Amino acid sequence: MHIRHSHVVLDACCVLNFCASGQFITILKSIPAQVVVAEVVREKELLTLQRLQDEENEGAIQFETAIRQGLLLVVDFESELEEETFVNYAFELGDDGESATCAIAIHRGWAVATDDKKAASFFQKEAPHLQVLSTLEIIKSWSEGGNFPSAELRTALRAIRTKGRYVPHRNHPLLGWWENLIQ
Repeated sequence: MHIRHSHVVLDACCVLNFCASGQFITILKSIPAQVVVAEVVREKELLTLQRLQDEENEGAIQFETAIRQGLLLVVDFESELEEETFVNYAFELGDDGESATCAIAIHRGWAVATDDKKAASFFQKEAPHLQVLSTLEIIKSWSEGGNFPSAELRTALRAIRTKGRYVPHRNHPLLGWWENLIQ
């Protein structure tokens, strides 16, 4: 996977999917750019991860560990312009996490990772020069770089489907790859 930007801003859906996989730290390490998350997303997602069943609290632990180790940077708005853009995007998108992610990425020239079709479409319209990645693109790259056995990859994908409640949309370019591995 080639990333054309110095940073990738993860949207909440990608954070949850990567944590659900049980491989959050190794996935972050496989991304060839600095990975960041908006403060708004960190606040919301850490609470969501902590509310999960005890068995799944490993995601919250990995999330906090990634921040402590510098694998995941938490960023907040740096200017009034970023905040203003966030407010405008929140009106358009109806979600604070996606709006903060898009506002920060656009003003800083960073890539975005999201699975939300509306947010991805909006981001591409607002900043067609910036890269939009998905959970599956990142997971596929991670799996290829780590040369994981099929059974281990299948376990991670099934966990994303079950715990993360993620299923790629029917037009996703990697849907066939997902279906072949998850069976």
